Amino acid sequence: MKNRITALFGIQYPIVQAGMIWASGWRLASAVSNAGGLGLLGAGSMYPEVLREHIDKCKRATSRPFGVNVPMLYPDIDKLMEIIVEMQVPIVFTSAGNPATWTAHLKEKGIIVVHVVSSVKFALKAQQAGVDAVVAEGFEAGGHNGRDETTTLTLIPAVKEKIHIPLIAAGGIATGRSMLAAMVLGADGVQVGSRFVASDEASSHRSFKDRVVAAGEGDTQLTLKELAPVRMLKNGFYQQVQEAYSRCATPEELRELLGRARAKRGMFEGDLEEGELEIGQVSAIIHDIKPAAQIVRDMMEEFDTAREAVRGLQF
Repeated sequence: MKNRITALFGIQYPIVQAGMIWASGWRLASAVSNAGGLGLLGAGSMYPEVLREHIDKCKRATSRPFGVNVPMLYPDIDKLMEIIVEMQVPIVFTSAGNPATWTAHLKEKGIIVVHVVSSVKFALKAQQAGVDAVVAEGFEAGGHNGRDETTTLTLIPAVKEKIHIPLIAAGGIATGRSMLAAMVLGADGVQVGSRFVASDEASSHRSFKDRVVAAGEGDTQLTLKELAPVRMLKNGFYQQVQEAYSRCATPEELRELLGRARAKRGMFEGDLEEGELEIGQVSAIIHDIKPAAQIVRDMMEEFDTAREAVRGLQF
């Protein structure tokens, strides 16, 4: 399949595996890249030397393009970027910050830069900063999300109308049918997170993967907007957050309740009650854990089948 995204990244299919914290290590990223998509390492849960190790192992595991997702609020971002440049990572996805901060520097080093946004306003700012593409992520997505609660169905055509650079859709995409829908709306490719959490190669804890597969409709909620909006599964920690809201807790009290390493505790260590379990609404239609390569194959087969079915629709 050839389009602006496959040409930009040098990949076979316009499927990007999201660089999720505690899930996107070298095994997952290399598996997706080897399958024809674009694998991303999730630097948000890595110390600089851990990122160096994962880049090295990813290079050994695949000869195909891969990238690194870097949340720009990371305290050691200077060190992360230094390692990325030194180790000649070809593609960087930035998020949670001003794209103008690092885009020019990375592009001077020959690196392709993509920025994750949740609104038309920020998509335009990213384009102005010189990024090569944007990921427009809708309200359905897991993890940290936009405050405006704009759904993917609305966000993609709105962003497409205003930008001229390639557009990647994210949020609620886990199947070939949803991939086709996003591309009909104007996306050149898709970024997939939650579906790849439920893969054999994801570094997240098996108990968390099983909880994702068991999730049903309404089992996730976007909350903690006073700090940084995050969509998570409803569990013991989520109930503590709701109780805090019921007594009108201040942002400082919410921050104290969140504490440190809450996401690691849940997603990486497998504490399903006291941990923060970040995942998207689409978890309700994820029913199994399977190899990342099989996920890519299934998505493309379903995409092709759906495309043919649409051609045969009678109105």
